[in-house]
Amino acid sequence: MAELLYSIIPNVVDRSDQLWQAFVQTIQMVGISGAISLLFGIPLGVLLFTTRTGGILQNRPLHFLLSKFCDVFRSIPFILLAILLLGLSRLIMHTAIGVRGAIIPLLFGTVPYLARQVEGALAEVPDGLIEAAQSMGCSPWEIVTRVYLKEGIPGIARGVTITLISLINFTAIAGTIGAGGLGNFALMYGHSKNLPDITVVVILIIIVLVSLVQAAGNYVVNRSTH
Repeated sequence: MAELLYSIIPNVVDRSDQLWQAFVQTIQMVGISGAISLLFGIPLGVLLFTTRTGGILQNRPLHFLLSKFCDVFRSIPFILLAILLLGLSRLIMHTAIGVRGAIIPLLFGTVPYLARQVEGALAEVPDGLIEAAQSMGCSPWEIVTRVYLKEGIPGIARGVTITLISLINFTAIAGTIGAGGLGNFALMYGHSKNLPDITVVVILIIIVLVSLVQAAGNYVVNRSTH
């Protein structure tokens, strides 16, 4: 088996330890940034939806500020966003390279995106359910937790899935500016040293990661749809 692999992807076999390290770095970036994005992105999406005109927590100034924050950071290409936030990464993480240095740009790239996805998911909840909850005297907090979030699980799951897939792609881009991971590995060896088998293997690994995330997201959506 080893001889067969070496005949097909010799450069990958020779650098298997570095490939494994790059894979672990990518998983770390996706795991850490993904978890923090969920922690901030979902509440931000709830605020975006509930503070808009006609929302249960209508607050036009707050909604305007949150909406503009999301729109600005969603409109900046990630490679430019990562460069823009190098100074902030050094300030907060004390480094602008490696996995730690990539966290801040990845968060600014994914939190606004996820917030908009959550906002769209909550908009799919029927107004009749909200009116029924209000007629029973439910507080805004109860409406958010018992109606919006509960009924919006399928849409939120789809949004989280899309965001995580985008995050995987962002980590590959972050690798081009020193974040490490599979993107950096493909750039250093597949592109710079013209070793195409490395590029192909990295692409295949990313496709597998994306497919696994999509499968998990589909499972949650199917289980929560009623």
